[in-house]
Amino acid sequence: MATRSIVYLYDNYDDAVQVVRELENAGIPRDAISIVANNREGRVPTGTDRGSETRRDDDEGDAASGAATGAGIGAVLGGGAGLLAGIGALAIPGLGPVVAAGWLASTLAGAAAGAAAGAAAGGLVGALTEAGVSESDAHVYAEGVRRGGALVIVRTDDDDLARRAEQIMRGRSYVDPAKRRTEYESSGWTRFDETNTAPWTSPTGTGTAGTGTTADPTAAGRPRTTV
Repeated sequence: MATRSIVYLYDNYDDAVQVVRELENAGIPRDAISIVANNREGRVPTGTDRGSETRRDDDEGDAASGAATGAGIGAVLGGGAGLLAGIGALAIPGLGPVVAAGWLASTLAGAAAGAAAGAAAGGLVGALTEAGVSESDAHVYAEGVRRGGALVIVRTDDDDLARRAEQIMRGRSYVDPAKRRTEYESSGWTRFDETNTAPWTSPTGTGTAGTGTTADPTAAGRPRTTV
């Protein structure tokens, strides 16, 4: 079968973290899983918060750290074993500070480095569309991360693993991209804007993504699996 990208957006970072742990516990290969989450409020402590000893000093790290806010790349402390132990901090155009791990983290680091060097970079939307996500959903997912959400992606060409991952990822309260797009558009939003560097603030002033449109994890809904 062709490689699939199974993508779910969560308003709650803790839900996304738990999904990643459950995926690994279920035998989903670590190199098939990625996570990216908004870290504008510094809710996830990174190595750069504790000092320079965990900061990367190679050229790629320097370029990425200068891409936007200077968040740099560093190991997250206390991430535990598995994929989350290697999560790192990045500054991404249009998103600001995020934390990411897995193949998507490498892609985003390249995009940040390209932006710092003045090269064209696809950012999160480009990475998602290259992975097979529709452009429409990619913009919603990127905007969801900008507004405080967390994205979990599994890439696999194994039908059994895909079904197992889908079941786990639907076990937490996730965002339906069609409903979320409608909500965004009702306030005048049209697409994710990588050139927008202003911090997003919710109408309630909380700065979080939660808006009450997450899907019931027990209800049937449009699969997030794309080919």
